[in-house]
Amino acid sequence: MKLICYLSLGYPSLEHSVRIAKEYIKAGCDIIEIDFPTRNCYLESDYIRARMNGALDACADYREYMKTIVRIKEENPEAKFIVLAYEHTIMEIGVKEFLDFSLKNGLRDLIYIGNSHPEVRSLLIAEGIKVSSYIQFHMPEEEIASAQATNGFIYLQSKPGKEINPQFPTLKACIDYLRNGLKLENLIYCGVGISSPEDIRMVKEAGADGAFVGSLVLKLHDDLPKMAETIRLLKAATE
Repeated sequence: MKLICYLSLGYPSLEHSVRIAKEYIKAGCDIIEIDFPTRNCYLESDYIRARMNGALDACADYREYMKTIVRIKEENPEAKFIVLAYEHTIMEIGVKEFLDFSLKNGLRDLIYIGNSHPEVRSLLIAEGIKVSSYIQFHMPEEEIASAQATNGFIYLQSKPGKEINPQFPTLKACIDYLRNGLKLENLIYCGVGISSPEDIRMVKEAGADGAFVGSLVLKLHDDLPKMAETIRLLKAATE
């Protein structure tokens, strides 16, 4: 199972992100989730929102972010990447420029947030970008339908919120339904609330292909030895 670590690009600087990405890979991270920061990050926590705002305070030029992603990719050729971008950010960059950048650099896995301009999502998919689909733990029908139509991985909430669907009371039941009931062949990566090796093992035993880790690792960027040890422990739990 793959370990996916989130890198909030540009905080506190782009140069710092380059260093952290290298440390992620050295410690055993398989895939880096890397974002384009936005001030209108309406789905993010206060913690991530503050990091994105801090990144944009330091550098508001998205072309510099693209250059840095290319540099990180070149310096870590064994690593794989998932890009996170809000729809309005893609439009600010320019849909064609974003698409050309993604295809030229082999960045085809995208977490795309937004639905005001469905034609943008459709164009990206038509041109070969693999756009993920998010499903909450309680398995809403509309989100399942969206996953059935996507060409990318399924981002499945790993732990229940306030709602639990009695048909799918566990993460394993959710994954079994998607894989065996609906016969979906998409990769299934689980995230949200993963904060320990025990959580990683739970995700693995449920049958997922990967697990996202966010703030657990982000909060250790000022203590690189502890961060590296944490990533090693998380990676060991995937094996």
